Amino acid sequence: MDANERKVMYTFEKSDQEWKQELSSEQYNVLRQCGTEMPGTGKYYHFYKDGKYLCAACGQELFNSETKYSSGSGWPSFFDVIADSSVVLLEDKSLGMTRTEVKCSKCRSHLGHVFPDGPEPTGQRYCINSIAMDFIPRDSTQNK
Repeated sequence: MDANERKVMYTFEKSDQEWKQELSSEQYNVLRQCGTEMPGTGKYYHFYKDGKYLCAACGQELFNSETKYSSGSGWPSFFDVIADSSVVLLEDKSLGMTRTEVKCSKCRSHLGHVFPDGPEPTGQRYCINSIAMDFIPRDSTQNK
Protein backbone atom coordinates (compact mmCIF):
# COMPACT_ATOMS: atom_id res chain seq x y z
CA MET A 1 0.00 0.00 0.00
CA ASP A 2 1.53 3.33 -0.94
CA ALA A 3 1.54 6.50 1.19
CA ASN A 4 -1.43 8.08 -0.66
CA GLU A 5 -3.53 4.97 -0.14
CA ARG A 6 -2.82 4.89 3.60
CA LYS A 7 -4.55 8.27 3.97
CA VAL A 8 -7.88 6.78 2.81
CA MET A 9 -10.23 5.28 5.38
CA TYR A 10 -11.71 2.24 3.66
CA THR A 11 -15.10 1.32 5.07
CA PHE A 12 -15.36 -2.22 3.75
CA GLU A 13 -12.77 -4.68 5.07
CA LYS A 14 -12.51 -8.39 4.26
CA SER A 15 -9.74 -10.90 4.57
CA ASP A 16 -8.00 -12.24 1.50
CA GLN A 17 -9.66 -15.61 2.13
CA GLU A 18 -13.12 -14.00 2.20
CA TRP A 19 -12.44 -12.26 -1.13
CA LYS A 20 -11.30 -15.57 -2.66
CA GLN A 21 -14.54 -17.22 -1.55
CA GLU A 22 -16.82 -14.44 -2.80
CA LEU A 23 -15.21 -13.51 -6.13
CA SER A 24 -14.64 -15.65 -9.21
CA SER A 25 -10.98 -16.35 -9.95
CA GLU A 26 -11.09 -13.79 -12.79
CA GLN A 27 -12.66 -11.15 -10.54
CA TYR A 28 -10.14 -11.87 -7.80
CA ASN A 29 -7.27 -11.47 -10.27
CA VAL A 30 -8.48 -8.04 -11.43
CA LEU A 31 -10.07 -6.61 -8.27
CA ARG A 32 -7.62 -7.86 -5.64
CA GLN A 33 -4.39 -8.53 -7.59
CA CYS A 34 -4.53 -5.56 -10.01
CA GLY A 35 -4.90 -7.73 -13.09
CA THR A 36 -6.63 -6.67 -16.30
CA GLU A 37 -8.99 -8.12 -18.88
CA MET A 38 -7.87 -8.69 -22.44
CA PRO A 39 -8.82 -5.64 -24.54
CA GLY A 40 -12.19 -5.83 -26.26
CA THR A 41 -13.42 -8.82 -24.23
CA GLY A 42 -15.32 -7.18 -21.35
CA LYS A 43 -19.11 -7.39 -21.18
CA TYR A 44 -19.46 -3.60 -20.86
CA TYR A 45 -17.06 -2.59 -23.65
CA HIS A 46 -19.81 -2.28 -26.31
CA PHE A 47 -22.64 -1.72 -23.83
CA TYR A 48 -24.64 1.51 -23.77
CA LYS A 49 -27.73 1.11 -21.63
CA ASP A 50 -29.00 3.82 -19.27
CA GLY A 51 -28.03 3.22 -15.64
CA LYS A 52 -25.23 3.06 -13.11
CA TYR A 53 -22.04 1.05 -12.85
CA LEU A 54 -21.16 -0.28 -9.41
CA CYS A 55 -18.07 -1.86 -7.88
CA ALA A 56 -18.43 -5.63 -8.40
CA ALA A 57 -16.81 -6.30 -5.02
CA CYS A 58 -18.80 -4.03 -2.69
CA GLY A 59 -21.62 -2.39 -4.70
CA GLN A 60 -20.46 1.21 -4.37
CA GLU A 61 -21.74 3.46 -7.18
CA LEU A 62 -18.88 4.43 -9.49
CA PHE A 63 -20.07 5.73 -12.88
CA ASN A 64 -23.26 6.95 -14.59
CA SER A 65 -24.00 5.77 -18.12
CA GLU A 66 -24.12 9.42 -19.25
CA THR A 67 -20.34 9.63 -18.80
CA LYS A 68 -19.55 6.45 -20.78
CA TYR A 69 -18.11 6.84 -24.26
CA SER A 70 -16.33 4.81 -26.93
CA SER A 71 -12.61 5.47 -26.58
CA GLY A 72 -11.46 2.63 -28.82
CA SER A 73 -9.11 1.52 -26.04
CA GLY A 74 -10.56 -1.97 -25.59
CA TRP A 75 -12.08 -1.25 -22.17
CA PRO A 76 -15.20 0.58 -21.00
CA SER A 77 -14.32 4.27 -20.74
CA PHE A 78 -15.90 7.07 -18.75
CA PHE A 79 -15.04 10.78 -18.62
CA ASP A 80 -16.10 11.21 -14.97
CA VAL A 81 -17.01 9.37 -11.78
CA ILE A 82 -20.34 9.61 -9.94
CA ALA A 83 -18.54 11.42 -7.08
CA ASP A 84 -14.90 12.25 -6.45
CA SER A 85 -15.22 10.32 -3.20
CA SER A 86 -16.17 7.07 -4.98
CA VAL A 87 -12.62 6.33 -6.16
CA VAL A 88 -9.04 6.72 -5.00
CA LEU A 89 -6.33 7.61 -7.52
CA LEU A 90 -2.83 6.23 -6.93
CA GLU A 91 0.47 6.42 -8.79
CA ASP A 92 1.22 3.09 -10.49
CA LYS A 93 4.77 2.45 -11.72
CA SER A 94 4.22 -1.17 -12.73
CA LEU A 95 4.98 -2.44 -16.24
CA GLY A 96 7.85 0.05 -16.64
CA MET A 97 5.61 3.11 -16.96
CA THR A 98 3.89 5.63 -14.73
CA ARG A 99 0.09 5.56 -14.76
CA THR A 100 -2.71 6.52 -12.39
CA GLU A 101 -4.51 3.55 -10.87
CA VAL A 102 -8.22 3.80 -10.02
CA LYS A 103 -9.40 1.96 -6.89
CA CYS A 104 -12.80 1.78 -5.23
CA SER A 105 -12.71 4.06 -2.19
CA LYS A 106 -14.98 1.75 -0.21
CA CYS A 107 -13.23 -1.63 -0.56
CA ARG A 108 -9.86 -0.80 -2.15
CA SER A 109 -10.52 -2.97 -5.22
CA HIS A 110 -8.53 -2.28 -8.39
CA LEU A 111 -10.83 -0.98 -11.13
CA GLY A 112 -8.46 0.17 -13.87
CA HIS A 113 -6.55 3.35 -14.73
CA VAL A 114 -7.31 6.96 -15.63
CA PHE A 115 -5.57 8.88 -18.40
CA PRO A 116 -5.60 12.61 -19.29
CA ASP A 117 -6.70 12.04 -22.90
CA GLY A 118 -10.49 11.89 -22.56
CA PRO A 119 -13.22 14.13 -23.93
CA GLU A 120 -14.54 17.36 -22.47
CA PRO A 121 -15.76 18.45 -20.04
CA THR A 122 -13.16 16.65 -17.85
CA GLY A 123 -10.49 15.56 -20.33
CA GLN A 124 -10.25 12.27 -18.40
CA ARG A 125 -10.48 8.68 -19.64
CA TYR A 126 -11.32 6.29 -16.84
CA CYS A 127 -10.36 3.00 -18.48
CA ILE A 128 -12.15 0.39 -16.33
CA ASN A 129 -12.27 -3.41 -16.42
CA SER A 130 -15.79 -4.73 -17.09
CA ILE A 131 -15.26 -7.54 -14.60
CA ALA A 132 -14.69 -4.93 -11.88
CA MET A 133 -18.22 -3.55 -12.33
CA ASP A 134 -21.86 -4.51 -12.11
CA PHE A 135 -24.57 -2.58 -13.94
CA ILE A 136 -28.00 -1.54 -12.70
CA PRO A 137 -30.46 -0.14 -15.26
CA ARG A 138 -31.89 3.28 -14.47
CA ASP A 139 -35.43 1.89 -14.34
CA SER A 140 -34.49 -0.92 -11.95
CA THR A 141 -36.31 -1.09 -8.63
CA GLN A 142 -32.91 -1.83 -7.05
CA ASN A 143 -31.65 1.54 -8.24
CA LYS A 144 -31.38 4.27 -5.61
